[in-house]
Amino acid sequence: MSIWSRISEALSALTAGEGLSAVFDRLRSPPERSVAFTIAVIALGAKMAKADGQVTRDEVTAFREVFHIASQDEQGAAKVFNLARQDVAGFEDYASRIREMFASQPETLRDLLEGLFHIAMADGFYHPNEDAFLERVTEIFGLPQAEFSRLRMRFAPDARQDPYAVLGVTPDTPPQEVRRAWRRLVRENHPDAMIARGVPEEAMQLAQKRMADINRAWDEIAGADV
Repeated sequence: MSIWSRISEALSALTAGEGLSAVFDRLRSPPERSVAFTIAVIALGAKMAKADGQVTRDEVTAFREVFHIASQDEQGAAKVFNLARQDVAGFEDYASRIREMFASQPETLRDLLEGLFHIAMADGFYHPNEDAFLERVTEIFGLPQAEFSRLRMRFAPDARQDPYAVLGVTPDTPPQEVRRAWRRLVRENHPDAMIARGVPEEAMQLAQKRMADINRAWDEIAGADV
């Protein structure tokens, strides 16, 4: 069963009149964390689409920047988007519920935030309202400002690139420590590690881009030290 079929089942379980945010209260158990992760990214992505004023943007195209969506599942993905867009609950309510769900897994919240950055850049433009939206979500998630800054640097086209920041080190960090930081990030962001913390297989494009950025940063630093 595809993740979109499982999402449809989760949504069909809602009683009439409940908002989409109520779904999160039903998906707290680990077996359904990947469903919760997917709904969270799409729901907040829908709210972010409203934030930048581009509510007519092709949501399926945007989600393909994060998820592999088979043609037969596009309708299910669009359904989640539209439910979130129409829900009267604000994005801060969604973000707060998501933080509660993944309170013991800050790394999953970072994965979620990165997914939102992917969606923000799907139309090739990083809107100031998206920037404010993502910074506020970072705050609600309880993630450090440095995490937002690192992601902004990787995704925003006008951001200054800093390979040391990508690896979470500074230019004066000893070379052996930089290498250890790189290796740790490679381990933490292996697809198996991401799946274990709730990121669905359909979202492995997150891992691919992140690993490319991590390895590019390492190559740049290591090359400069030669």
